Amino acid sequence: MDIYPKFYCDRITDINVDFLRENNIKALILDVDNTLLDTDKRMVDGLEKWHEEIINAGIKTLILSNSNKKKKLEFISEKLGIEYIGFATKPLKRGFIKAKEKLGFPYEEIAAIGDQIFTDVIGANRCNIFSILVKPIDENDLLITKWKRPIEQKIIDKYLEIEKSKDKE
Repeated sequence: MDIYPKFYCDRITDINVDFLRENNIKALILDVDNTLLDTDKRMVDGLEKWHEEIINAGIKTLILSNSNKKKKLEFISEKLGIEYIGFATKPLKRGFIKAKEKLGFPYEEIAAIGDQIFTDVIGANRCNIFSILVKPIDENDLLITKWKRPIEQKIIDKYLEIEKSKDKE
């Protein structure tokens, strides 16, 4: 099982159109909790402007969330003007398969952006989707996520070590 992301950065807004084009990405699957919204349902700074640039570049987007909180999903969906799939059961493949079908691109041309290794990264990697891990917006987490963060941090540290050694080659 591939637990490492293809790319890691601080915030979703750090991912630019040039990077996506360089990696042949034509569509994005976006996580919600701690990727687009913090635990108080505030959007990450600059999200609307970032999303507008992505859309203007012809890159399609779709929200894929494990959340079943319809009001929250509708809020962010309406703010960004995009569809969403809730209760996605990530890292299972079914949500990613639905997202691929809605986006209309092959897996190799899709990237998934999220803040969790055990849901977003592993699920994307299982489907051969370009996985992008971002740091959580907020330190507050749902209980189901909180216990996984120390384990994820060990994986991230190892990932950064591997990437650093690649740079030296």
